[in-house]
Amino acid sequence: MKTYLKTLTRMFKKHITRFISIIFIVIVAVGFISGIGTSTDKIKYSMTDYYKAQNVSDLTVRGEFNADGVEELKELYGEANVSVGAQVDAKIEIEGEEQTVRLCFLEDYFGEDWTVNKPDLIEGEAPSNELEILCEKSDNKIRGISIGAHISLSFGNILKQLALYNDPNADVSKFEFLETLELSKKEVTVTGTVLSPLTFANDGEPSDYNDKDVEVPDTIDAVNALDTLDNVLYLSTSVIPELYGNKLLPFNALYVALPDRSVFNAFDKGYEDYVNAQQQIIYSTLNTTEDEVEILSLYKNYSFVSLNSYADKVMGIGLVLMVAFVFVTALVAQSTMTRLMEEERAQIACLRTLGYSSFKIVFKYVLFAMIAAGVGGAASYFVGLGLAHLIYYVFNYSFAMPPVSSAVALPFYLIVFFVIVAITLLATLIAGLKLTSETPANLLRPKPPKVGKKVFLERIPFIWNALSFKYKSTMRNVLRYLGRFIMTVVAVAVSTALVMAGLALLDVCLFGGINSPSVMAIAVVVIIFAGLLTAAVIYTLTNINVSERNRELATLKVLGYQEKEVAGYIYREVYIDTAVGIVFGYPLSTLIMMLLFNIIAVGSIGGVSWFWWLIAPAIVLFFAFIVTLMLKPKIVKIDMNESLKAIE
Repeated sequence: MKTYLKTLTRMFKKHITRFISIIFIVIVAVGFISGIGTSTDKIKYSMTDYYKAQNVSDLTVRGEFNADGVEELKELYGEANVSVGAQVDAKIEIEGEEQTVRLCFLEDYFGEDWTVNKPDLIEGEAPSNELEILCEKSDNKIRGISIGAHISLSFGNILKQLALYNDPNADVSKFEFLETLELSKKEVTVTGTVLSPLTFANDGEPSDYNDKDVEVPDTIDAVNALDTLDNVLYLSTSVIPELYGNKLLPFNALYVALPDRSVFNAFDKGYEDYVNAQQQIIYSTLNTTEDEVEILSLYKNYSFVSLNSYADKVMGIGLVLMVAFVFVTALVAQSTMTRLMEEERAQIACLRTLGYSSFKIVFKYVLFAMIAAGVGGAASYFVGLGLAHLIYYVFNYSFAMPPVSSAVALPFYLIVFFVIVAITLLATLIAGLKLTSETPANLLRPKPPKVGKKVFLERIPFIWNALSFKYKSTMRNVLRYLGRFIMTVVAVAVSTALVMAGLALLDVCLFGGINSPSVMAIAVVVIIFAGLLTAAVIYTLTNINVSERNRELATLKVLGYQEKEVAGYIYREVYIDTAVGIVFGYPLSTLIMMLLFNIIAVGSIGGVSWFWWLIAPAIVLFFAFIVTLMLKPKIVKIDMNESLKAIE
C-alpha cells in the first residue's frame, strides 16, 4: 500500500500540467453549456416568481358579460383574484394636443386595493382619488406625457370610438349628445409612471394580448391589438360618469388570477393544461360562449410569449453546442489519460510484479481523472452561474426583467457534468485495463517508435521536392503519428465549427432578422468559449506531444539547433495540424449552423456574410499562436543531458 500511495503521489506531482489541463477543459465546456442551460431556467423561474408576486391575471375575458357571473367568479377564485374593468383605444386631449392612447379602467386601482396585475411604480406617486391616473412606461420611454400632465376626457366621444372599434358600421348618433353634456367630461392628472407586469418587452408592443388582427376604422387611426401605442393610461372605474343609474362606459374586460397556479411553473405544460381547463369553468360561470366573449391566456400575451420564445432559443442553442463541447472535452481527456498511462508503462509493470491487480493499478489513473474532472466540475458550476447571470442581465436590453430568482437550477449542469465525467472515466478505465493486460516484461520495454516510411506527399514529387529539409522533416513527423494527427485535427475542426457558429449567430443579429441584444451577447459568449476551448485543446495535445518527445528535442539541441529552431520544430506541426483542422471545420460548421438556424427559425447558411468565413480561421489561428507562446518556455528549457541518458 505504501508503494502504491507513493506512485500515486508521484503521478500527481509529475503530471500536474496535465491535471490542470483537464480541469481547465472541463471548466470551459461544462461552464459554458451549464451557463446557457441555467440561464433559461433562471429566466423562467424569475418570471414565475414575479408573476406570483404581482398576482398577474392568468386569463383575461374580453366582451360583454353579466355582473352576476363576475360575483360568482369572485366567490370561486377569491375577491382578490378577480378584477373587472373597461378598455378602449381612443383619441383624447393631452395638454391641448390630441393623441391616440389606450385607456384601461380598473376596478381595483388605488394603493393596496390593486390586487390583480399589480404594476411597479417607477416614478411619481400612486393615485389617491379617481381624478389621478397612471401612465404605463412602454418601449423604455413615455411619449408626450409627463407627471403632472392634465388630460381631458370626453366620455361621449370615448363611447363612440369604442362602438366603432367593435363595429365599423355601428350607429353612433345616440352618443353624440353625450359630447355636449358636462357630466360626461372629466379632467384627470398623471401622478406617476408604472411598468405593467403584462408588458415587459422593450420593443414597443402594446399592453395587451397579441390575439388577432382587427380591422379598425379610420376614425381611430387604425389602432389595433397589434399596433404600438404611444401611451397606455390606467384610470379608476369610479371616474366613469353614471347617467340614468348606469355606468356610461360598459365593462368589457375581466382579469382572473388563478389561485392554484402557485404549484406550477408559468412556462410548464402542466400550467398550460390547468389554464385551458379553467377557461371552460369561466365560460360556464359567466353563462356565455366563445362566440360572445373571448378568453385570452398568457400564451397570447406578446411579452410572455416573446420572452418564452427567446428563452427556448437560448436553450436550443445550448443543446446544439453541447454535443460539440462534450465531444471535444471527452476526446482530449481520453487522449490525455491514455498517453499518460503509456508514459508510465514501467511503473505499471512494477506494480504488476508486486502483485497489484489490474483494477487497483488502473484505479489510481481513474482517481487522477476523477479528481481533475471533479475540481473542474465544481469550478464550472460557478462559471456557469456567472454566465447565466450575465445572460439574464443582457436580457434587460430586450425585456424589463425582474430580480433574478434565488431558486437553484441544477438539472442542466448535473447532466452535462456527469456525461463528461462518465465518458472520461470510462475511457480511462478501458485504456488502463487494456494496458495492464500485457505482461510485466512487455511493459518494462519502452514502446517501440513508429516505423519510418514514406508519407503520401513523397509520392507527389513536384510538391515534395519544393519543400526544404525542415518542412520535409515536419511533414514526416505529422503524418508518422497518424492517430495523434487525426485527434488534433478533429478537435480543432469541432472548435472551428463552434467559432463559426458563434459568428453566424452574430451575423444574424447584425444583418439578419433578429434585432436582439440577448442573442447577440450569446453569440459573443459562444465565440469566446469556443476560442478558449480551441486554446485548451491545442495546448493540451501539444504539451503531451512535447513531453513524449523530450529526448528527441534534447537531441536536436545537442546537434546545435538554436532555441527558436527547436521551438519552430514543434510550432510548424501545431500550425499544420491547426490549418488542416480548420479546413475540415468548414463542412462541420455548415452542419452546426443548419441546426442553429433551424432552432432560432431565422437565417440561412447562404445568408451568412462572406467575411465571417475568413474571420473564423483567424480567431482559431490567434488562439493557436497564444498557445505556442505559452509552450515556448517548456520547449527551450529541455535539458540536453536527457539525450545522453539510456532508456531504463
